[in-house]
Amino acid sequence: MADNYGSKRLVVGAHYGLRDWLSQRVTALLMALFTVAVIVQVLLPGEMGYDKWSGIFAAQWMKVLTFVVIVSLLIHAWVGMRDVWMDYVKPVGVRLALQVFTIAWLVGCAGWAIQVLWRL
Repeated sequence: MADNYGSKRLVVGAHYGLRDWLSQRVTALLMALFTVAVIVQVLLPGEMGYDKWSGIFAAQWMKVLTFVVIVSLLIHAWVGMRDVWMDYVKPVGVRLALQVFTIAWLVGCAGWAIQVLWRL
């Protein structure tokens, strides 16, 4: 006679838990550090105006760093929105449409960010 302890549980899902949790924390930390760095630049002596602001982002390394932070923001937003859609939207077709729209929107935002950064 076999002893069956506990309930039989069907484990489903994509098992995104740890990866999503870690990506949220890493992207949030990167965005926070970048924000502090920009605030320090803004608070340095000198009159705040267009010249100072564009000077902060004029260096190529700063443009690349800014784009990395924007990509981090987009990843952060995707993980959050995907979780919201998966948790609260039950019809599969509607959920898929919302996820596709979210991806399209975020890719469009990345393209716009590239245009803005390299137009300075």
